[in-house]
Amino acid sequence: MSTIESRVDKNYIENLCNQIRKYNHIDSADFDRFNVKRGLRNSDGTGVMAGITNVCTVEGYYIDDGEKLPREGHLYFRGINMEDIVNACITDDRFGFEEVVYLLLFGKLPTKENLDNFCRILAACRELPDDFIEDMIMKAPSPDIMNKISRSVLALYSYDDNPDDTSIENVLRQCIHLIAQIPAIMVYAYQVKRRHYYKKSMYIHQMKPEFRTAETVLRSIRADKTFTDKEAKLLDVCLMLHAEHGGGNNSTFTTRVLTSSGTDTYATMAASIGSLKGPKHGGANIKVSQMVNFIKEGVNDITNEGQVADFLQKIMKKEKGDGSGLIYGMGHAIYTLSDPRAKILRQKAEEFAVNTEFEDEFRLLSLIEQLTPELFNSHKGTNKAMCANVDLYSGLVYKMLDIPPDLFTPIFTIARIAGWSAHRMEELVSGGKIIRPAYKSNITRNPYIPMNER
Repeated sequence: MSTIESRVDKNYIENLCNQIRKYNHIDSADFDRFNVKRGLRNSDGTGVMAGITNVCTVEGYYIDDGEKLPREGHLYFRGINMEDIVNACITDDRFGFEEVVYLLLFGKLPTKENLDNFCRILAACRELPDDFIEDMIMKAPSPDIMNKISRSVLALYSYDDNPDDTSIENVLRQCIHLIAQIPAIMVYAYQVKRRHYYKKSMYIHQMKPEFRTAETVLRSIRADKTFTDKEAKLLDVCLMLHAEHGGGNNSTFTTRVLTSSGTDTYATMAASIGSLKGPKHGGANIKVSQMVNFIKEGVNDITNEGQVADFLQKIMKKEKGDGSGLIYGMGHAIYTLSDPRAKILRQKAEEFAVNTEFEDEFRLLSLIEQLTPELFNSHKGTNKAMCANVDLYSGLVYKMLDIPPDLFTPIFTIARIAGWSAHRMEELVSGGKIIRPAYKSNITRNPYIPMNER
């Protein structure tokens, strides 16, 4: 854009943008008149039924006599309650993300032998192609790690001897490689950003094949390579919580849409990463952190209920914060009374925050969770059930793990690639039709005007 502005008159650009706004404006009333499901949502906020899946179930409300009623949230991976999986791993003091990946991909829980073999396969697939790091990552630093991951995934197409084959056998091979390699891509992209944009030292550590994904990430991003088992298992919990969330969320639906077109795995996953980056989706965890910083700057005591409530009201009135009027980390398209992922993260965040420098920030997030529903309903004049979502506490957990904000959403990607892979293969097995919803044309017919008459 800077190049255009340097070559073209600024007023001309502004006039073109005004023209774009004029000819792309659609009256909100027209969406109601034609019964358009904006955002593929029904009028009551429920999602338009666009498919069937065996991968995941997300429950946050129920319908009684046509009325949407709130309920406690539940998340099931292949029919198994996600909370049971996470709690079992915590009780047994073991890592669980790889077990969740296996469950999502293959449909059932692995035996110990199955899991050990699968972990060995992942470890063997972590290595990136020869010269890939230098040619595709180091030579083109990116200010945003998500875009760099997306570009790198697209580039891997050129290193695949059989990139366009959409047989299950080939797609499984590609997906396993991506699940294994994206953590490495993320780390290298971050190190290059540190060097190029922050003028800091870049450190590259050889990956250890015996390490699980959470251990690999923490070892790779720390200069001294050290971390505690407790830290690694906390990150592992985060990865389990983020691994999958149904077929209708924006990035997974992106996976489904691209898969339905018959395109390759790399193009599909790169597009899904682009979707996850968005601040209304996976990028919301960064927005929560930014919102917390706004509150810290604008409030004398972040543990004072009255001061926090006053500031939240100003955010909703678009007087403070980023001007969007949104309280990030609150509310969800499906969950109403509770988000099971947020419940687990809240508990883990509290455990780690007690008697540390993060205790006041945890108390602030708790106040946001407690105060927002009533403030929102008062501001909007509604009576909507609203709960904290997974993004409210995830940023604090990452901060306690000394993970830089640049990596908050990329870590989400490391986990969610598992769910995308499961949905891609399910779409290939059972989809069959290209996804093609209808759009109502709302423009009047216009005659063509010859150039000399315009």
